[in-house]
Amino acid sequence: MTATVSPPSTRLTASVADRSKPFVTEHGDILRQVDLTYETWGTLNSAGDNAVLIIHALTGDSHAAAHDSEDQPGWWEPLVGPGKAIDTDRYFAVCPNNLGSCYGSTGPSTINPETGEAYRLSFPMFTVRDLVAIQARLVEQLGITTLQAVIGGSLGGMQVLEWAAMYPERVRKAIPVATSGRFSAQGIAFNEIQRRVIMLDPAWNDGNYRDDAAPATGLAIARMVGVITYQSDELMATRFGRNPDARYTNWPAFLHRYDVEGYLNYQGDKLARRFDPNSYLYLTRAMDSHDLARGRGSFEDGIRLITAPTLMVGIRSDILFPTYLVREVSEIQQRLGSDGRYVEIDSPNGHDAFLNDVSTLSQSVREFLRE
Repeated sequence: MTATVSPPSTRLTASVADRSKPFVTEHGDILRQVDLTYETWGTLNSAGDNAVLIIHALTGDSHAAAHDSEDQPGWWEPLVGPGKAIDTDRYFAVCPNNLGSCYGSTGPSTINPETGEAYRLSFPMFTVRDLVAIQARLVEQLGITTLQAVIGGSLGGMQVLEWAAMYPERVRKAIPVATSGRFSAQGIAFNEIQRRVIMLDPAWNDGNYRDDAAPATGLAIARMVGVITYQSDELMATRFGRNPDARYTNWPAFLHRYDVEGYLNYQGDKLARRFDPNSYLYLTRAMDSHDLARGRGSFEDGIRLITAPTLMVGIRSDILFPTYLVREVSEIQQRLGSDGRYVEIDSPNGHDAFLNDVSTLSQSVREFLRE
């Protein structure tokens, strides 16, 4: 169960579970083969203690940053690289693709070695804690003894908090961005609407769709709902207003159209071309599972497990993770006498500001890591 060796500009794959060491989920299901795709930047030192783990959001992947000038930019390009906040001249950065995703890691579209067919809905349910537990195996395989920091946004931020709670001896610093200590009822509600429209698409076929006939319409509408939660009224009013001159017109309109409608359709179809609908179902349900209190007593008891200095990062205009929910974790940490801090990105860009407006984030991360 060792990581494969490939040129640094390619995605790597590690077998982190096999018949000799199967992975048992939090619910007791067994996966006898698990591969995780990941990318790295920088060099791991001989002590194995200069690593930073980067965790992506819902439909993200392992490509957080470019590896060289000829590589495609990554989703956190301004944050990761030589001389940047996550300085790869100093740190060994690792970004794995989540279990259950469709970018190389084992998930619903993967062939089940027991049957020779894709798992589809026979893939076991997993939680945020399962995502972290399988990453811990990868970290161990790579020879990492200590994580100088774990950082991620949204679903990635949920995993950061669980890393700090589950493996406090391995995590020096935690940076959860645009996330909370437990997913809200409203967040679960938004996710359920998205799952429902995927499952109502006739092409979904109880999850047994062909790769060339996936429920693209259902997934596109799900993404449209998601995009609304990722942005803000402030941003949409500025960017679209009530403008009837739609820039995206490839979809049928009812009577007439507004610019914002075309944008939502464009974003929906864009995701439907690149993401697996069943993965979307599983990963949104994993988000719903997130609660630091679950099985640990009170919410405060769950947060008490986090001993690493923690920098919670909120976004002023975020409607998916309102700032009061982000601050809640650091306020409880402070009450418990722990090193819990809070900074806020003053942006109109909503939840997506952690990807699109990283100037404040970059400065805060740089300062926090160098302390």
